[in-house]
Amino acid sequence: MGEGENQDGVRQTPLYDRHVALGAKMIPFAGWMMPVQYAGIIAEHRTVRTEAGLFDLGHMGQVSVTGPDALPFLQYVATNDVSKLEPGAAQYAMLTNEQGGVVDDIIIYREPSSDGYMVVVNASNKDKDVAWMQEWAARRNDLQVSVEDISDRLGMVAIQGPKSDDILATLTSADLAGLPGFHLLETEVAGIPVKLARTGYTGEDGFEIYPAIERSGELWDALMAAGAGAGLQPIGLGARDTLRLEARMPLYGNELGDDISPLEAGLGWAVALDKGEFIGSGPIVAQKAAGVPRKTVGFRMTERSGAPRSHCPVQVDGVEVGFVTSGAMSPTLGENIGLALVESSAAGVGKPLEIVIRDKPYKAEQIKLPFYRRSEAR
Repeated sequence: MGEGENQDGVRQTPLYDRHVALGAKMIPFAGWMMPVQYAGIIAEHRTVRTEAGLFDLGHMGQVSVTGPDALPFLQYVATNDVSKLEPGAAQYAMLTNEQGGVVDDIIIYREPSSDGYMVVVNASNKDKDVAWMQEWAARRNDLQVSVEDISDRLGMVAIQGPKSDDILATLTSADLAGLPGFHLLETEVAGIPVKLARTGYTGEDGFEIYPAIERSGELWDALMAAGAGAGLQPIGLGARDTLRLEARMPLYGNELGDDISPLEAGLGWAVALDKGEFIGSGPIVAQKAAGVPRKTVGFRMTERSGAPRSHCPVQVDGVEVGFVTSGAMSPTLGENIGLALVESSAAGVGKPLEIVIRDKPYKAEQIKLPFYRRSEAR
């Protein structure tokens, strides 16, 4: 079974029926019906932090970039230095617009056994990203490159958490111990040919697995069965969001946007300004030289309040200095936390902020990021 579509035009991943059978609460997200929770967000979050969780990522997009000039093309449209990728290596990067804002954040994989690259893009931006890259491939007619949307051919699931490698090892002969973070190999899992990457969006060790889309259900069932005795549970979008927030991983539309630069988002480490010109590099260079006007900061609430939410105003001494980009009750820390984009003069670990929640300001304190790092928590 491949992807489907319900009567409202909302798409379904190949795993839709399994989510319903598991009792998931389903919601429309980025044009897809997706599970937001099964047992509950806090329980699912803690499962990933202590054992392992299984995620349906069938809504994500994959793009194949091939041709003699695939590398110089990616160097031009992406912020990071793609030339550093050896076969099988992966890299976080961003697509930027001519003004230096972010079109999307992406992961670029160099194919391990063939020429070319696979670019993984966010579900909400897939069509926009494909159109953007294809437009620039056409505009750069000096480059021989092909940009192909392969999302309808590839499935995508993720297993994340401290027990994920032990569970996966029962289903594959691949050398998982020898697979570093941000690397990809081609292997079989439960007899299913897959691309297997040690990447994720939770702050935990784990893997993202790409089978042929028609074998997604078979792969999901095999992983669920293999992890049944090790605490593996299915995880919805709700816990995925709190997990990525604790790990300070950005979400497009929150920490990233067309009018937010990579430097303002605190992602300058994924911008290689020394590699040569790329789309938006001029404005980004100029911003770095002049000083970044806004900074993304982390905070915790120091006054009893509700959870801060995206777009809540942020004040200092009653004067608005920015807005919350993401916020939640942290299941790991047991307190309300958030990220905010604020004027640089207001930014700094230890400095106070006021978060306006339902028209009332509540005290907060800026703290060091990330909120959670697994090496410190174990």
